[in-house]
Amino acid sequence: MEFLIGGGKKASSGKSPLAAGGTSTGLGSASGGKWIKDSDTASFVVDVMEASMQVPVIVDFWAPWCGPCKTLGPLLEKLVNEAKGAVRLVKIDVDKNQELAMQMRIQSIPAVYAFHKGRPVDGFVGAVADSQVKSFVARLIGAGAGQAPGLAEILAEAKNLLAAGEAPSALAVYQDVLGAEPENDEALAGLLRCLIALGQLAQAQAMLAQLPPEQAKLAAVQSAKTALELALQAKESGSAAEFNRKLEANPDDHQARFDLAMAFYAAGNQEAAVEALLEIFRRNRSWNDDAARKQLIKLFEAFGPMDPLTISARKRLSSLMFA
Repeated sequence: MEFLIGGGKKASSGKSPLAAGGTSTGLGSASGGKWIKDSDTASFVVDVMEASMQVPVIVDFWAPWCGPCKTLGPLLEKLVNEAKGAVRLVKIDVDKNQELAMQMRIQSIPAVYAFHKGRPVDGFVGAVADSQVKSFVARLIGAGAGQAPGLAEILAEAKNLLAAGEAPSALAVYQDVLGAEPENDEALAGLLRCLIALGQLAQAQAMLAQLPPEQAKLAAVQSAKTALELALQAKESGSAAEFNRKLEANPDDHQARFDLAMAFYAAGNQEAAVEALLEIFRRNRSWNDDAARKQLIKLFEAFGPMDPLTISARKRLSSLMFA
């Protein structure tokens, strides 16, 4: 089952059992324990971002019609209750909170994100093995208890190095982490992004192809995969000057503006790429089968749901969609 966001519409493989007169499965109810609660768009910052400053918070995006959610939800509740406050669970019904689902780039459910100290630290999408869910919660409990602070600091430093354009140094750090913990999700996704930044796209493709299905589903890996797809597309882009000349001759040459966006992306100018795509959507939202919006969604996934550019651009896109 898939939750697709576009123009405020949802596509699923069936009607909500609640809407059809069925009974609730108990998912999303606040009766799961004092460390479990339902939340919504308005309360997300308090229930998740602020609460995660104290203990890790798991966010479960679900819907009543989602079959896998009915299995995953109770397991998460059980593990969180057994943790006795070391980690908390917040449940978000995507049917009732579509704006938040858009901001968080939720395309399929179940989708699970973990937040700690106000930032996303882990996550996965889709049905996964019970053992992986248990390992996911155990890692969060360890992080909340302050275990292995050295590793957390090392990963943070690697992320900062990559953001500062020092991809070779970041790559070396991530390789060291994976040497000690081959299944460390953050290091795996970071290594993929380093390969992309270094232009080693074939190596990144090969690495993704070799991942087991469980790791390939991880939110961070999916984000890196989208970044790789965009990098491959941007590699084929032409000169920004060429596309600017075309736009000077015809400001409604949407293909030229689209190509210009990818040229900007290839040059590392993410903001300019977003601006160009938003301008296409503003001028003609349906152009080329909604190509501008679809490309923006890919950029948001590559940037990450909590990236400041993703958040600001999503708000602008939503304003244009409902104007």
